[in-house]
Amino acid sequence: MQLFVGFSQVDSTIHIDSSKMKNLDEIVIFSKKTVADKMAKPLSGIEGFLSKIDAVNLIQRGGYASEPLINGMSTERSVITIDGMRIYGACTDKMDPVTSYVEITNLEKATVHGGANNSSTGASIAGSMDLVRKKAGFGENNFNGMVFLGIESNNLQKIAGTSLSYSLPKFYTDVDFTFRDAANYKAGGRKEVLYSQYTKFNTAANLGVKLGEHNQLEGTFIYDHALNVGYPALPMDVSTAKALIGSIEYSQHHITEKLHLWRTKIYYNDVTHIMDDSKRPIVPIRMDMPGWTKTIGFYSLLEGFDETNSIDWQFNLSGHHNQSIAEMTMYPNDPNENEMFMLTWPGVNTTYVDAYGKATFTLTENWKADLNAGLGIHHNQLYDDFGYKSLAIFYPLLEPQKTRILPRGAVNFKYSKYKKNYWEYIAGIGYSERAPSVSEGYGFYLFNSFDKYDYVGNPLMKNEQSISFNTSASFITSKVTLKLAANYFFLMNYIIGKPDSNLSAMTIGANGVKLYNQLKNAHLLNGSLTIEYQFVKHWNWNNRISYRRGIGDRNLNLPMIQPFSYTSSVACNYGGFAGQLEVVGATKQVDYSSDFGETPVSAYAIINFSAAYKISVKRHQLTFKAGIENILDTYYSTFADWNRIPRMGRNFFANIVWGF
Repeated sequence: MQLFVGFSQVDSTIHIDSSKMKNLDEIVIFSKKTVADKMAKPLSGIEGFLSKIDAVNLIQRGGYASEPLINGMSTERSVITIDGMRIYGACTDKMDPVTSYVEITNLEKATVHGGANNSSTGASIAGSMDLVRKKAGFGENNFNGMVFLGIESNNLQKIAGTSLSYSLPKFYTDVDFTFRDAANYKAGGRKEVLYSQYTKFNTAANLGVKLGEHNQLEGTFIYDHALNVGYPALPMDVSTAKALIGSIEYSQHHITEKLHLWRTKIYYNDVTHIMDDSKRPIVPIRMDMPGWTKTIGFYSLLEGFDETNSIDWQFNLSGHHNQSIAEMTMYPNDPNENEMFMLTWPGVNTTYVDAYGKATFTLTENWKADLNAGLGIHHNQLYDDFGYKSLAIFYPLLEPQKTRILPRGAVNFKYSKYKKNYWEYIAGIGYSERAPSVSEGYGFYLFNSFDKYDYVGNPLMKNEQSISFNTSASFITSKVTLKLAANYFFLMNYIIGKPDSNLSAMTIGANGVKLYNQLKNAHLLNGSLTIEYQFVKHWNWNNRISYRRGIGDRNLNLPMIQPFSYTSSVACNYGGFAGQLEVVGATKQVDYSSDFGETPVSAYAIINFSAAYKISVKRHQLTFKAGIENILDTYYSTFADWNRIPRMGRNFFANIVWGF
């Protein structure tokens, strides 16, 4: 199913070409020409953008770089890419998710696939997310851009940047830059949340050259650097986090009558993440925890159409090689004691090669079938001898290399009918497997501040497996849009940490040690309902409710599972004015995981308001946006807030965007 989530108001008439509706289980967010058109708060971080997607939740450990969960599952169970590129975070505490390297000002769309559906980027259980960056593209001689400024009252955040694009028939380039600086934020009741400050720079560039009428060469570059990032939910902060990402892509169109596109990309990224506690006045023991990852990869994609048999098809061959290493040095308070050093990621090489194919069959005027399958070969190697010997203490039979075969596949059937109104029904089933992540397989005494256990990886675990079912029903008229969707995952060999009383904790104050192990099975159910109604011209009422339920063996509640949540907003768009009043809330979380250290979360509801006004003069457009978040200054936490840190209290914001 393809759902388009936009931020402009619904037109009075809706024209739908059902023949162009693709049989996909996905969510796509499309951008507009300027960042001001994307959302009520246009200069929010990418987290505000992703939070609009039903399938996505965001774990917050501070004011920066929230970790995205897809279908209620942690990032180990999903594949998140930027323009199809695989990137590995360098932080053992997940402080640097892939989404933190992209700014909303250079993002075109975010595509989310559930389970094994359309899993062209590799093997996963929960699904995949691809962040596609904006490109100017080829065209007539054209230069345009924007300059933006923003300020927020709660954490004194300053935002500034620019985006420039230049197009010619055989050449184009984009360059953009964003700067953010924020102090500590305040929760409801004006209670300051210490160590929630951050500073960030992001710059990105694209360059395209047409080599012929139907082929072109493109290059992309991203440099993201965050400094002095506080994480109030964790015992350590981050002195620096930076990523260097680059790629070169060749593409050719209209190759033959049946072969429409060939696209090949090679890429490289280098991520550095340094945790320290130097800004904390009192800690049991001083520590430094740097981590590094380097990834080189490629993919080669073919797309075509067999008109005789009405088949759209796609084939993708991809691969990457990653090197991950992280270390920890402890500095005793007693100068006479020796420092202690360990490799928390003991030098792990991951080589992954994948073949994927998809075909969409038009069976009748109303019926389509979508089949896709993939096979991944996943190889790990411990290249650091010290790291290998450290982990071998727990696993004497450990081999320095291990290869896994990861199959996946899915089939979906779609029935759609369009006369006066549009109806669509989708049902599908999928199967997928994944390998343990670097932390799950090879992590060495990784402290989890939520349940306060040290975690040790287990390279001997089996592949985690999943059988998933999905269904949805949609109804669209000129005034009403309804969508009801649900999916169910039956997971086998579910990876989770289990306490081992025979082991002693390394971290001062830890409750013990957990070894990664596997539950026989687990179950996860997701459901959502979306209702959009244009009750009078220029006025819309939008509603979204969602719920997740996750249980494992012996009715064990799975961690980080969203309770019943809802969003309801009334929006007006008339001429150059737009306004929105929104209520966001959730019921009390009662199905929490006490084994993971979770405690109940109270019900909450917050009210937000925003307004915008656009002034257009020839090719120039000036947009003013302002609003108030959490108007009532409610003190609250959500199920996804690490260690139950509170969310931001009342916050006034103002954004100015000048487009030219």
